[in-house]
Amino acid sequence: MILKNKLNITDQAELARAEEKISKLKAKQLFDSGDIAKAEIGTFAGLACIHAYLFEDIYDFSGCIREVNIAKGDFRFAPLMYLRQSLEHIDAMPQNSFDAIVEKYVEMNIAHPFREGNGRATRIWLDLILKKELRQVVDWNLVDKDDYLSAMQRSVVKDIEIKVLLKQALTNQVDDRALFMKGIDISYYYEGYNEFKTEDL
Repeated sequence: MILKNKLNITDQAELARAEEKISKLKAKQLFDSGDIAKAEIGTFAGLACIHAYLFEDIYDFSGCIREVNIAKGDFRFAPLMYLRQSLEHIDAMPQNSFDAIVEKYVEMNIAHPFREGNGRATRIWLDLILKKELRQVVDWNLVDKDDYLSAMQRSVVKDIEIKVLLKQALTNQVDDRALFMKGIDISYYYEGYNEFKTEDL
């Protein structure tokens, strides 16, 4: 099913290309304009702000809580009837240590509050929490795609794997522009988007 979009694109491959290009441009702008500093740290409101920024030119639902139940493979994300309650719980979760921050990130992934673009927005959200609380961010270039995806899949039951994976990739280069741009490319690559380099757009 092709998502209804503001570009009136009805071809899946064409929509994927347009979504990658436009939202990567917006990610670049998010960093370069300093607008990234406006996002509330560690709350759903902050995540919604990032999501809206990335996808507002493509989807009407950008930054809005989804109105349908969604699943990936045989895993069902938080049911719609409990979603708002789940997001309130996540907002209240502590973020004062690396383990607590990753636990919060895992819970937000299970909530999957948006119709599309959850992973890409939530990885930026995660880095903002790490930056504020620990003065570190993830160097996503050091996190293998298959290792990351399988660790995230298993994190629903046990989060030790994703903690180990992300901890070994931490860096104190929190304001490094090149690291941020590369991180966006890797984040998109995890989701199957790798036609454009953020830095070249």
